[in-house]
Amino acid sequence: MSFIHINKKWCKRCDICIDLCPKDVFGKDDDGYPVVINEEACIRCRLCELRCPDIAIELEDQNG
Repeated sequence: MSFIHINKKWCKRCDICIDLCPKDVFGKDDDGYPVVINEEACIRCRLCELRCPDIAIELEDQNG
């Protein structure tokens, strides 16, 4: 189960998360929404979560 959650209902497909991620964790699905394609590379910098203008990305805490 992924620890990165993307709420497509809130996402406006701005690509900020894709552009800011230093480890290329995100890609796009067929509709242009961000999807996690490389979760193992995530360093939990939280740039995606902190900079999302729609509050559509949430990272679970490492302990839960």
